[in-house]
Amino acid sequence: MEDDSEPEQRSWAHLPDVCLTHVFHWLDDRDRSQAALVCKKWSWAMYSGSLWRRRTITFYGRPSRAHTLEFQSALWYVKKFGKYLEHLEIKLSNPYNTAFTQKFQVTMRGLLSHLSKCNSRLVSLSIKYLELDRLIWKNVVRAQFIKTLATFLKRMSKQLDYLNLKGARVTLEEGCELLNSLSFLTNKGFISEINIEDFFSLHLPVYSSTLFHQTMSKFHSLVILTFNYNCISDELLDILREHSAHSLCTLNIKCHIHDPHGQVIWGMSWANLAKRAPKLKVNFFFERVMKHDHLARILLVEIPVRSISLRSCYFNDPDWTMRPTLTNLLPAYWHVLQIFLNPTLLQGNLHMRKIVCIPCLLTELHQPTLMGLLHFGNAQMSYSTWKLTDAHIKALWCHQGRVTKGVQQLMCKRASGLCMPEGSTRPYT
Repeated sequence: MEDDSEPEQRSWAHLPDVCLTHVFHWLDDRDRSQAALVCKKWSWAMYSGSLWRRRTITFYGRPSRAHTLEFQSALWYVKKFGKYLEHLEIKLSNPYNTAFTQKFQVTMRGLLSHLSKCNSRLVSLSIKYLELDRLIWKNVVRAQFIKTLATFLKRMSKQLDYLNLKGARVTLEEGCELLNSLSFLTNKGFISEINIEDFFSLHLPVYSSTLFHQTMSKFHSLVILTFNYNCISDELLDILREHSAHSLCTLNIKCHIHDPHGQVIWGMSWANLAKRAPKLKVNFFFERVMKHDHLARILLVEIPVRSISLRSCYFNDPDWTMRPTLTNLLPAYWHVLQIFLNPTLLQGNLHMRKIVCIPCLLTELHQPTLMGLLHFGNAQMSYSTWKLTDAHIKALWCHQGRVTKGVQQLMCKRASGLCMPEGSTRPYT
């Protein structure tokens, strides 16, 4: 028995470093710590920098012993392996009272303070859904947390390349303070990607703020910017054209019904930005902004639109109709648009009777418009209850890969009396 076990022991002792590190990748923190006690080589593998480059730390709001240990393990990790960290994501899940937010603030103060002293590699930081406008954040705790985060961003401003503060819900002054921290040392920010969707509190007309314009003028190499429509103004578009046109590729813009979105933006401002930034593509995400006149004011033809998402959760207006948007507005983008409808808009809401005009909608579309809509092809729409003309059936036949089984069954029933285009194949049933 002894002789038989020796080859096996030797094989584990001489396991290549790459293989050993790969094994450690699949272990959680506790198992890694126990495995490191096996021998010196495994202990060395425990401190391999590649194991600790990415970290997601979740602070759960609901009280439990396991969740309480998250605060301790977060500090343990940063003190032990913070120097290797390159990508850090912090999640705050369902904070429930002021005691929890205060404990979170104290933990983050220690975590970020230690990280700023020992780390010179961090390039990506994500802290989402803080919701600092909730009552569970006392004013003192909130102010201390923002001060701690701003100090950390100042120290990391030279190396950070990505920042995500989605859902922070801060005031205009607090938000600009945090963003200004990224350009603290040189008065210029060279971060390439920023996500400030729902960053400011609801109902704020950020687009009219001179302070916000001054803050955004300090960023000179933006590649991807995600933000709300209540931040957009002619001044902001001019700032992006002047400072980031050479690098700007993507603007992700969310427009929510509760955010101010009635400001007038000149098409010329969009045209000038698109001309100076030839790689620019714009993605729009509309939440409960469904009326044609509102969409038409926002979706100007000068915008290099790549995708439009319409989300209709809790939208119930008996006078609302989708027809003008489909027939007049979206076809103008057929040559660039990739995604034009969220599947739940037509599928889920159809059953909830949120859309009053979907039945018979295609009978109002002339064939080129229908073909243009099908060209987008990413919305899995259900046509089974729609009244289709023969011309529409022929068009759908040619695009059978883009439609659902319901319409294919309808096509089969109607196909016997139609002359199908050459080269088309019979849909399955």
